[in-house]
Amino acid sequence: MTKQARMRNRSRVPLLQELPLLIWLVFLWGALWQDFSAGNLVFGAVIAFFVANIFYLPPVELSGRFNPLYGLLFAGRFLYKLVEASFHVLWLALVRGPRIRNGVIGVKLRSRSDLLVTATGHVLSLIPGSLIVDVDRSTSTLYLHALNVSTAEQAEKVRADALDAEAWLIRTLGTKEELAALRAETAETRKRKIGGRA
Repeated sequence: MTKQARMRNRSRVPLLQELPLLIWLVFLWGALWQDFSAGNLVFGAVIAFFVANIFYLPPVELSGRFNPLYGLLFAGRFLYKLVEASFHVLWLALVRGPRIRNGVIGVKLRSRSDLLVTATGHVLSLIPGSLIVDVDRSTSTLYLHALNVSTAEQAEKVRADALDAEAWLIRTLGTKEELAALRAETAETRKRKIGGRA
């Protein structure tokens, strides 16, 4: 089957499911032109619609839930991590300089959602000292370049921080199934810790 035939046969994505992608493309259009006037945004919406329908892109699937309280807490946590990491990178630059050893760490996420994988990757990349260098979409694995990683313990801490960021995003906008799995995992971890202390 030719590429054109596959394109004709692919199922039409409902507009409601395509809406987040269209809104993002319109916002990106306005940001690139630095013009958020009504005329420019309408023109951007027309271009976004054609781009989304001519070029095959996987649809952005929403979970159908958003927790504003966790969203607010997540934003506060993100700002705290941003400031903390900025000072940590400054300290490393002044004290350790070129002697810093870096590492690339694979982090297998819980979620298979493209939206959550992308959001987690962006959040981690925006925090100074870390950068996503590759994504394996088939296994939901992020490969993260991190500063000052020379031991297995330091790598595990970076991995735990990345999974913690994903957990906050799941609490904010993950599906009910992802949230239930996260709660079960948290309860199991708590039991293991209590059992370890006993």
